[in-house]
Amino acid sequence: MSTDPQADTAAAENPATPEAEPSAAAEAEADPAADTDRTGPDGSGSAEPAGAEDGAGPVAVHGEAGEGGPGAEPPVSGRGGEGESPAGPETETETGSGADGGADADAGAGPEGTAGPAAEAPATPALSEAQAELAAQRIERERIARRKAEREAPVAAGAKLSGKAADLLAAVRAVEGGAKPSSVYFDDAPAAPRKAPVAPPAPRPAAPAAVAASVPSADTVEGVRAVLARGGAPEALAGPAAAALGEDAAGQLTENPWRLLSLPAVRPTQADGFARALLGAEAGPGDERRTTVLVGWLLAQAGLKGHTALEAPVLEKALAQYGVPDPAEALELAIAEGSVLVFHEPLGPPVAGTAENAADAEDAEDAEQPVRVLVGLEGAAMAEESLADGLARLAAGTFDASEDWERAAGSAPSPSASELIRAVAGHGLVTHTGGEAARAEPVALAAAARELGLRVCLAAHAPGGGPDRVTVAGLLSGAEGPGRDTDGQFALDLLVVLDAPQLDVETAAALVESVPDGARLVLSGDPGVLGSAGAGRVFADVLAARTCPQLVSRTPDPGPLGELVSGVGIGELNQVDAPGKEVVIVPVKDAGEAVHRAVQLVAESVPRAFGIPADSVQVITPGHGGSAGTRALNAALKERLNPGPGRFGGFDPGDRVVHVPSAGRALPARVVSADAEGLHLERAGARIVVAKELVESQVRHGWAVTAHQAVGTRWPAVVVVLPGDAAQALSRDWVYTAFGRGERHLSVVHGVDQALPHAVAEVPAKPRTTRLTGLLTALATAGAQHG
Repeated sequence: MSTDPQADTAAAENPATPEAEPSAAAEAEADPAADTDRTGPDGSGSAEPAGAEDGAGPVAVHGEAGEGGPGAEPPVSGRGGEGESPAGPETETETGSGADGGADADAGAGPEGTAGPAAEAPATPALSEAQAELAAQRIERERIARRKAEREAPVAAGAKLSGKAADLLAAVRAVEGGAKPSSVYFDDAPAAPRKAPVAPPAPRPAAPAAVAASVPSADTVEGVRAVLARGGAPEALAGPAAAALGEDAAGQLTENPWRLLSLPAVRPTQADGFARALLGAEAGPGDERRTTVLVGWLLAQAGLKGHTALEAPVLEKALAQYGVPDPAEALELAIAEGSVLVFHEPLGPPVAGTAENAADAEDAEDAEQPVRVLVGLEGAAMAEESLADGLARLAAGTFDASEDWERAAGSAPSPSASELIRAVAGHGLVTHTGGEAARAEPVALAAAARELGLRVCLAAHAPGGGPDRVTVAGLLSGAEGPGRDTDGQFALDLLVVLDAPQLDVETAAALVESVPDGARLVLSGDPGVLGSAGAGRVFADVLAARTCPQLVSRTPDPGPLGELVSGVGIGELNQVDAPGKEVVIVPVKDAGEAVHRAVQLVAESVPRAFGIPADSVQVITPGHGGSAGTRALNAALKERLNPGPGRFGGFDPGDRVVHVPSAGRALPARVVSADAEGLHLERAGARIVVAKELVESQVRHGWAVTAHQAVGTRWPAVVVVLPGDAAQALSRDWVYTAFGRGERHLSVVHGVDQALPHAVAEVPAKPRTTRLTGLLTALATAGAQHG
């Protein structure tokens, strides 16, 4: 590997080898209150304080607790909603903390934007280019700090508000900005752009469904407004509350004020204050109405971290942190009332009661089955069970492999492709794993199946990759793909899903339910990349269940980049020989220098050395916040590559942007123009219009993105920026994903010292609690017994 041609250091430098763990290794276990990466989906460790995010986002207020409850709500990190920022579920560090209301006004060049300070910097002749950029960044941070301070001050809304009323009004703004709640607990699992539930597809016609949420009547909104006024809550919450709770919203809030937690940005401390105003001394921390709602809310927060269920002890601990006096009793009550579901998942074979009796044959009947008790919300539980049933249905299908299939396998372009074709010839469900080069194998399978006369669909997470490829979202909506038959199922014989690790349980359930009997399904992907934005770990669970044929590609990713990424996948950060400067390490001392070097690489070094235009160079960084997050980088890159006043809501024609039409989908696009309809974008040669009221929540600048936004897409060249304060955000799957996005060249702007090799060697993907593996195993066992 070589260093950046522009860097002061000419000697080649390895990104770092897996040496001793940093002295602050304990801090690498991200504090649940910290703005770290999945995450929740990717964090930079440089994130701003929770609750002080820039842009519309969730509110993290340390307010009063209920009578006898905790003095303050446990520390939390806010997060935008997968409704987070347009990146999808992200943190201020990539996906879990720090709400990002979408098109970040601070990142755009507006009247006070980066363009102004950057333009003024050259007025001082003594400043170098790097110093000018650092000065501009300081000015930008000061302006953001002022805006945050203004938000945290008492807010005027007809009258001066403070305390819980001001907190709730701030929550209103977050709701109106499309923000999702922050993930407080369960930071041991990735939070992700969390996806909205995907309903099972309806029969034809499969036109994209209009927003199904019913518009509340004026009388309903007025009734809610009156209840909110009595509780001292901002009346602007009336509309969202009525929409969330239905026609009887006023009655529900009167009976149980904690139902206010149904609004995404409202937090328990805020709901506690509202309840005390309505109920007085009756509103205590152990109130059954409070605890029941709190159980559901905590499970919803866990879903934002990727879980489909939680172990009962974990949930009880979380309830205790919110001042619930008897967490076990509160959980039992929620289960008894049916607000949550309880599951007993077997853990291994039955165990005899005592060692003395274990030898007795009759003792086998008395053996106890060890189980873990899981609790989940109905939506995720039903989706997971439906998905398991659908996968078992397809796996049970068998086919006679004809000579035509064997001939197709014999003419396949590689041995691994031949094996895949043979497996699919005789089975209804097959998994396929491999790196970027292995993606050619399912493509070869699809081509062979078409030649055999089968109706084939190849679906991927992100758009692009050829005219015969559709997106999973487009296939489900009916906007792309073969359409549906009269029974509402896909009109196809073989569905090949690339990027299978990006499937959450809701999407996967809808997809599998739509595959007809007698058709084949292939799930293909790289298990080393970051997981889905939504709840679940579908691909990993299917692989763990081992209930269908599993093909592992033997096709390695080529060249120095392939060698580097493959090593990361097994926990090794190796120094690779890159004679063509395929991998370049650029050491930096601080975040300001990291921004300067990243801009220099994109605008000058990479285009000059490799002939790759700046528009084909993608910057990837762990988070949105901080002095070297996507906001700061996009501001600097816009100033250098496409300066302008940001006259279209912070955007100018020619700006590279990321469009997030739905949670978890980050689509690269370019700004064309704007008018009364909204912001006009060009994406993959097609024109789309984002309504002006949605621009702030769905569009952000896209020269720099997070690794979660980059999953499923590759660019000719990638610049990965790792500022020193991003150390806690790094994990093996994050590094693997980010480094693997480059096709020809990877530059690593390296400021994390030994944290990088430590993350690769010691920090695996954060776990998610799911039930799919157990469900699939149980169904396979039952099928074998009845077979």
